[in-house]
Amino acid sequence: MRDCSNNRRGFDRVLMTVAATFLTVSATSAFAQDTSRSSPAELAIDAAIPRPEPANVPPPTASDFKTDTTAALPDAAKATDTQPTDAKAADAKVTDTKATDTKAPDAKPTDTKAVDAKPVDVKPAEPSATATSTESKPADVATTPATDSKPADAPKTDTAVAPPAAAPATETATAPAATPAPATATAPTAAPTPATAAAPATEPAKAASNVPAEDQPVADKLRELLASKTLRSFDRKNEHAAAEKFYSARDYAPVFTQAGKLTETGKGVIARLKNAAADGLNPEDYPVPDFAAATSPDALADAELKLAGSMLDYARQAQSGRMHWSQVSADILYPEHPIDPAEVFSNVTSAKDASAALDGYNPQHKLYKELKKKLAELRGEGDGPVVRIAEGPALRYVAARGKKQAAEEMDDPRVPDLRTKLGISENPESTTYDATVARAVQKFQSSVDLKPSGVLDDRTVKALNSPKRDRQIDTVIVNMERWRWLPRQLGAANVGNAYVILNIPDYTLKVMQNGAQVWSTRVVTGKPGQHATPLLTETMKYITVNPTWNVPPSIIYNEYLPALQQDPTVLDRMGLKLERNRDGTIHISQPPGEANALGRIRFNFPNKFLVYQHDTPDKYLFAKQERAYSHGCMRVQNPDQYASVLLNITEPNAHYTPERIRSMYGSSEVDLKFPTPIPVNITYQTAFVDDAGKLEFRKDIYGRDATMLSLLKNNRGKDLETVVAHAQPSYSRPPSSSLPAGVNVAGANGGWNNSGPNFFERLFGGFGQPEPPPVRRGQAQQQRRVYTR
Repeated sequence: MRDCSNNRRGFDRVLMTVAATFLTVSATSAFAQDTSRSSPAELAIDAAIPRPEPANVPPPTASDFKTDTTAALPDAAKATDTQPTDAKAADAKVTDTKATDTKAPDAKPTDTKAVDAKPVDVKPAEPSATATSTESKPADVATTPATDSKPADAPKTDTAVAPPAAAPATETATAPAATPAPATATAPTAAPTPATAAAPATEPAKAASNVPAEDQPVADKLRELLASKTLRSFDRKNEHAAAEKFYSARDYAPVFTQAGKLTETGKGVIARLKNAAADGLNPEDYPVPDFAAATSPDALADAELKLAGSMLDYARQAQSGRMHWSQVSADILYPEHPIDPAEVFSNVTSAKDASAALDGYNPQHKLYKELKKKLAELRGEGDGPVVRIAEGPALRYVAARGKKQAAEEMDDPRVPDLRTKLGISENPESTTYDATVARAVQKFQSSVDLKPSGVLDDRTVKALNSPKRDRQIDTVIVNMERWRWLPRQLGAANVGNAYVILNIPDYTLKVMQNGAQVWSTRVVTGKPGQHATPLLTETMKYITVNPTWNVPPSIIYNEYLPALQQDPTVLDRMGLKLERNRDGTIHISQPPGEANALGRIRFNFPNKFLVYQHDTPDKYLFAKQERAYSHGCMRVQNPDQYASVLLNITEPNAHYTPERIRSMYGSSEVDLKFPTPIPVNITYQTAFVDDAGKLEFRKDIYGRDATMLSLLKNNRGKDLETVVAHAQPSYSRPPSSSLPAGVNVAGANGGWNNSGPNFFERLFGGFGQPEPPPVRRGQAQQQRRVYTR
């Protein structure tokens, strides 16, 4: 029998040699894959740590594997994501345990995944570095940020850029367990730290609120209220939207209260709302919640939004008015300038003085502020004492009648008080009831609908001593309201804020520049009723010397055509030319000349009402105290001076003079265009403060004050945006066949004649099509009986 023992030993030696070689190479390669240290200091430390010898170790069983308890998986989904890694690691561990001949008690299923994560080439000649490359330094692991998830011996990681959190959390938690037995002591310390740090990456923390803790309940309630569609604190959708945007930007923190107490912003807004009467507004329109009684978050949130709603109501009405101008008359047209609710929130809440910021929505014009001051004086709130006129005998002044009868003046101790009450600065201490006092009394009587006799009787004394809510106060309030309709910028900024302002009840036109009056003249305005001069703001673009008068359709169809029925030759005798357009309409015009209804100059500011300013042959009307005689246009007393003033503002180097303007008079139209258009503001001021600081009143010739007072007292002008402007009246056009026989129609044999430009172009130049003209618009003057505006 053959002795096989030696052969067996030889075979065993071969197997052991092969196995040792294989295991050595495998271990070297495996450990080398985790090696990233290359500095001399690190290599020296690695060399000092012994490497365990290989041993015959039985294959691992299921009991050798422990559940990974160092990585806190936030949810089931993330736990599921790690299963493939565990399975792969289990297979890798079989090889690992055979190679190291040791069983690491804390080894995790993902050990070999951590080892295999980053292959590194290591020279076989450096076993010490390879053998110790799996060491995990506790300090390195503990200080690694949550996103740095790599094998334990890697000083730097690349996982910070990976958004998924589940895989990095598993790798970070299990990486320290991949170390051999001698390094196992460091694993319990190193593993929990990165696992804990990695948790925020898988579930981001909620951003901290900027709302103070004491205001958070109110903020939560504000969020709920603003999200509700049934919220009634704001009447308009754009205001509700602006409030939602404003409060959401501040995490719904209240702005008018803090910790249940009013802030300076809240106090300022409340103060302005309670003082609304000083600007002619009604404080009852802007209710102020009782913050003292608001003790719960619900009550504070409700009060917050109610005050915000009142703030927006005040700003809107202070800027645009308590009523819309279209509610008053169809012949009013001003540019809209509504508030921006978002801008109000930002402006008022960020201002140092919220009351002043809210007051800024009122008109800032000088004449408005002067009326506001006079309103306070009329209410007895002025700086000086309230002046009352004592009862007594009637006082009168009788003017002199030639040389035979001298003027009769009465003396009375009440006259000084009367002078103060009426704003007479001349001889303030005089007790003589002279002509100056009598004229002032007469003017006051006209303003309060008393017979203008100039006699100080009991009714006049009673009117002078009227209670606080008297006619004068009402008149001042409606005039302050009309100032809200006007643009905040009245003039053209690039020519010294120059503008024209015409006051209909005062029959006066003024040219303003740099805040001062440059020039003034008398005007004639439209008759009350159908021919009232409209209120508007437009820009004057040019003037026309030697204008052709194109009769407005309203005058043609309402006045001239009926006149032709009685006298077919009337137009010829008046110097007017009648033409028939292709569409059957009638056009009547008057050529330039001295007798032209427009005089020598027309001032053009194109508008829907077809009105303008112009010269007139009828100069005698300017001598009258009340001058409402036109068909709607405005006749200017000194047009040559007016033209030179405007031209010198727009072209200061051209040196226009009245004489130069008059030298252009002739039979051909001459247009002088303005490089910069000048705004024209036609107003209706029955109460104003004159240059001497005196409060003046004028007759309400068009009844505008009465209409506005009715709207204000009945609160019918609240919803401005829902108001639709009244339709302009229309005129009826009789059929062409209604022209009587004998009427001279321009064109061959009275045939159809295309008159060229439409009426609006004839009137103002080629600016486009106008809206249908109203009945009352028009302008005409009769040559000796020619009707004109």
